Amino acid sequence: MKYNIIGRKVNLKDNFKERVYKKLGKFEKIYSEDAEATVTVTLEKNRQTVEVTIRDNGMMYRAESTALEMNDALDAVVDILGGQIRKNKTKLSKKIRPESFEQYFDAEPTGYDDYTLEDEDYVVFRTKTFSVKPLSVEEAILQMNMIGHEFFMFRNANTNEINVVYKRKNGTYGLLEPED
Repeated sequence: MKYNIIGRKVNLKDNFKERVYKKLGKFEKIYSEDAEATVTVTLEKNRQTVEVTIRDNGMMYRAESTALEMNDALDAVVDILGGQIRKNKTKLSKKIRPESFEQYFDAEPTGYDDYTLEDEDYVVFRTKTFSVKPLSVEEAILQMNMIGHEFFMFRNANTNEINVVYKRKNGTYGLLEPED
């Protein structure tokens, strides 16, 4: 696995980088050698946010946590990633190295034993259809806020592509655009 460790508004010490290699190293037997892990540490208002994104075989795995200490946030992120993998191991085994799951998950998971649907397919409980009108990004955000949703799909008036605006955890907005 290739690592890219980024510090925003904070200088990262070598012992933190070594901790990242050690913590994420336990996932190396699951992902291929071409997997790329990006670790971003951000300092804001005495709180440190650690975000880990792992890209492998066209799939992306992401987790984020905020704590007073970056080591605590890193531990939480590793737990979250482990939980995501445990929860979806049946489906992920089709995408990533299946032989690695037996070695890695022999023991009962701690803190993630509430997942009961891991062997079943995802179930769609409700389907909605609606007309997708050309809007500007600002109009789409306004529409999303008016209906009280966390995201909104629309046709971008500038590009004529289907886009999604969403509300981020920190209160800002994000835009999803298709890639060519």
